[in-house]
Amino acid sequence: MSQLTNLDFNEPIWNPSEQQIKESNLTEYIEWLNEEKDLTFNNYHDLWEWSVDNIEVFWISICEFFNIEFDKFSGSALDENNMPQAKWFPDSSINYAKNILRTRNDTPAIISYSETRAKEVLTYNQLFEEVARVANGLKALGVSKGDRVVAYLPNISEAIISFLASASIGAIWSSCGPEFGTRSVIDRFKQIDPKVLITIDGYIFGGKEYSKITDIEDITSELPNLDHVVMIPYLNIPCNNNKFIPWENIRDSKKTLDFEIVDFNHPLWILYSSGTTGLPKPIVHGHGGIILEHIKSLALHLDIKPEDRFFWYTTTGWMMWNMVVSALFMKCSIVIYDGSASYPSLDKLWRFVDEAGITFFGTSASYIHASMKSQLQPKSFLKLQFLRSIGSTGSSLSPEGFLWINKNVGERVQIASYSGGTDVCTGIVGPATLLPVYVGEIQCRSLGAKVEAYDQNGNVVINEVGELVMTKPFPSMPLFLWGDLNWERYLKSYFYKYSDVWNHGDWFKVTLNKGCLILGRSDATLNRGGVRMGTSEFYSVIENMVEIKDSLIIDTSNGGKDGILYLFVVLANQMKWDSKINNNIVQTLKKELSPRHVPDKIFPVDDIPKTLNGKKIEIPIKRLLLGESLKEVLNEGSVDNLDSIKYFTELQKNEIK
Repeated sequence: MSQLTNLDFNEPIWNPSEQQIKESNLTEYIEWLNEEKDLTFNNYHDLWEWSVDNIEVFWISICEFFNIEFDKFSGSALDENNMPQAKWFPDSSINYAKNILRTRNDTPAIISYSETRAKEVLTYNQLFEEVARVANGLKALGVSKGDRVVAYLPNISEAIISFLASASIGAIWSSCGPEFGTRSVIDRFKQIDPKVLITIDGYIFGGKEYSKITDIEDITSELPNLDHVVMIPYLNIPCNNNKFIPWENIRDSKKTLDFEIVDFNHPLWILYSSGTTGLPKPIVHGHGGIILEHIKSLALHLDIKPEDRFFWYTTTGWMMWNMVVSALFMKCSIVIYDGSASYPSLDKLWRFVDEAGITFFGTSASYIHASMKSQLQPKSFLKLQFLRSIGSTGSSLSPEGFLWINKNVGERVQIASYSGGTDVCTGIVGPATLLPVYVGEIQCRSLGAKVEAYDQNGNVVINEVGELVMTKPFPSMPLFLWGDLNWERYLKSYFYKYSDVWNHGDWFKVTLNKGCLILGRSDATLNRGGVRMGTSEFYSVIENMVEIKDSLIIDTSNGGKDGILYLFVVLANQMKWDSKINNNIVQTLKKELSPRHVPDKIFPVDDIPKTLNGKKIEIPIKRLLLGESLKEVLNEGSVDNLDSIKYFTELQKNEIK
């Protein structure tokens, strides 16, 4: 039976205490606006309205309130108020690393955990020294402003040090986790023509050792202008390649650091789209836009303060790694982990909360759902005395996930559901300490982000499902896509529906509570008899069933023609497929979703195909089932579990006749 039975969705599941409101960064910011700018706000939503109606004034206020350090400040926030031509803070100069490394003390900056190494602690003073040494080492290798430095590294302190060193000298960073296969790495790095690669010899994940020496040799052979490979001896695997430079050799003895002055819109890093249907898009973000947006998001939405210990389970190939690094702006301690979330058991990450004194614990919705399915009860074996917020992103957190946290982690813990993406490298809807939490809802639209739901005619709708759009410029929108000289790919990616409105590609709803719902990709809509539904609504029902571990829903309706609604399910441990489970799925969907959305065909499968970042691969599977070839619809290097695709190619042969 569903946990949602008889639940009053109009009643909050969590409310901030008076003390939390009083001590929040948001309250301090509002009081500053009242005093310094003679402004008055009755509530958060008034503040949001002001921030998006006055975007230039708002973002300048962020610079002032947080004392962001510019090398040159022109005073003008925006040279063009229309997208995609908008350019933020023209004629201004800033450096990301310089702003982070302003903190110099013996407070822990990075607390590192690993399957491989013992716990390590790096203070802010030590972090500055290490960044200085590596920056000087990179300069000695000939790296200068604008060069690309790439990394094939796990989530370890050396990755953060290398990134900050690159940023300090104006080089452009890009990284992949060691879980990425060779083809995936080549598809990404070859596009941006790097000068230096920093890598490890191997890593351990889930208790299993993986050597990367051969992979690295294959990768470097495809990068013709790569001058140097720096090797971190993570597992001390013997290597006969004398072209690899030991990590110790680039840790220069010089511990002073001269920061390169760069334009506000100088490239900082290159992230990548999942690349399921072609080469991954190389998404370029700038120093200034990321500084402004990440400081705003971390301080005013996640409420991070110097006394916090901030954790988000991520790899170096996911944009949440970049967000974790930016938490150093807040002078807090970040906690990082290199290893499996479920080894040796699923409670691994939860135990870090007590062990590291974590105050903000971030993870994926899938990890929360897996914990729920396994009937974990963290509060029964942990004290959780410092924990105040649980962050969730990557996919939509189901209403059941909210209830599980509330019951099994604690009623006093804020559920900070957060959504945005790699393209903007942040959340554009997320939490706010001043607001209540309602089951299944993201608390609010983010400050400075003019986020709306558009109906089919491009009109703003409230309490109705529409396309998620942003109607005004936003600082961390991509500067450009690397190699996209005529902006064709950029416009096709983000402005394909409205020429001057950012189209995010999700179904979206602003609720009567002024909260938000993300309801799945708009290009993967389930359209049955004219009734549209997002895939996330479907997954929240089907994956709450005790029999089901994972699922994939595919509607082959196309071009106005009705198709087949397929459901693929991975059964929970020790479950065996039979007509009883099939009928239970049908009845559950009829009752909790819609009789129109009962699948035409249900198939048990061993695994659900997902991207390297853990997102379900929906559109390529739809196209496959519509008769297109695997080569046409899918870049195999983007798939985390390639064997899972074999089932669907065989099914295509049987289904398409």
